[in-house]
Amino acid sequence: MALSPMDVTQFAAVDPARAARMLNEVRSARLSGGRAPVAPRPVIEQSWERVLRSGVDPEHDFRSGLLAPEEVQRRREASVLRHVLPVLREGLLSVADVAHHIMVVADDEGRVLWREGSARVLRKADGLGFELGADWREEVVGTNGVGTPAVTRRPVQVFASEHFVRSQATWTCAGAPITDPRSGRLLGVVDVSGPLETMHPATLAWVDSVAKLAEARLRELHMLTLERLRAVAAPVLARLDGRALVADRDGWTAAVTGMPYLDRVTLPKSPTAGPRWLPALGACTVEPLGEGWLVRAAEEPVPQGSVRIVLDLGQPRRWSVRVLGGAEAWVRELSPRHAELLYLLAVHRAGRSASGLAEDMFGDPARTVTVRAEMSRVRRYLGAYLEHRPYRFCEDAEIEVVLPDDPRDLLPHSTAPAVAERRASLPAP
Repeated sequence: MALSPMDVTQFAAVDPARAARMLNEVRSARLSGGRAPVAPRPVIEQSWERVLRSGVDPEHDFRSGLLAPEEVQRRREASVLRHVLPVLREGLLSVADVAHHIMVVADDEGRVLWREGSARVLRKADGLGFELGADWREEVVGTNGVGTPAVTRRPVQVFASEHFVRSQATWTCAGAPITDPRSGRLLGVVDVSGPLETMHPATLAWVDSVAKLAEARLRELHMLTLERLRAVAAPVLARLDGRALVADRDGWTAAVTGMPYLDRVTLPKSPTAGPRWLPALGACTVEPLGEGWLVRAAEEPVPQGSVRIVLDLGQPRRWSVRVLGGAEAWVRELSPRHAELLYLLAVHRAGRSASGLAEDMFGDPARTVTVRAEMSRVRRYLGAYLEHRPYRFCEDAEIEVVLPDDPRDLLPHSTAPAVAERRASLPAP
């Protein structure tokens, strides 16, 4: 009887050599169109499908040019991840070195910026092209513990021939994405890798927990930044009449006066001083203040008129919502979950209840708490154009959805039943 994908994962921890042989048969069967002895895990099978469409050669590795050392250093200095390296090192390196692993930290473009750990394993990684400055995006080097978590936005363990490219089949890796708690933007991936014999089923949970500690540290640093900005804002706001707030460069509010507190206000990507129209406040004047912005609301709200909302899902991992209306257009990048929710609302213009969205997202209408929490976050920046009971876009808003050329690239990370059904129903190019 064929093993299930979960059985294979556990089997690999008990007998890695035998599991590696079995996965090599699975990979060979998948590439040749034959019958596999074991079903690949869904996350691996979906990755293989993406990689096949990208044209990666499964039998020959491809190594794009390494970044120059000066460029690696420039990216390190510009990356927010530099602030959490102590957390990653403390959580991973002491165990990784003993267990013959290495820790790799890559940026949001899949470029390896830091590598540390077992010297012997580092030398083996060099032979795979897993070097400083290397490009380990999934569409460049196939399924792997750096590129695949960046696409799926969730932790992924890749063992032996679950790697798409044959030369990586002697390797095991577990990677977890690190996202910016201020914006939800992907900052990069932390990965623990090593030879096959170092495989352990708990490695993925270990790496994911350390990645979450890193994100918690970033939240702490963000709170400290807001506190400093709040101290600068207090005397300024005390002298003002009317509605005003001070927000950091990502729109998180440090202090308000004359109005209810807002957690966050949507600012243009590159705000400049002067008159602006912001979704939560209408007509405003924006001025730089410290490391943020002073936003002064007009006394009389300006009518918004008709609005056009463009949900752009055409580019992999670059989903966004753009609002065209009022005095100024604005755009916001979307997390994978918010891209799913807004796509479902665009498909169901009549609206969906919380239980309906829960069934669409999870196949379980009882998971309304999760849906309501996510919709609450969506409403923080798009609330002026959303209604609830049921959740839907405002009737007078014109909604446009930009889809990818290949329907299989529609939110490829998504396992939501309703999204998967729509993806399958779209005509092939």
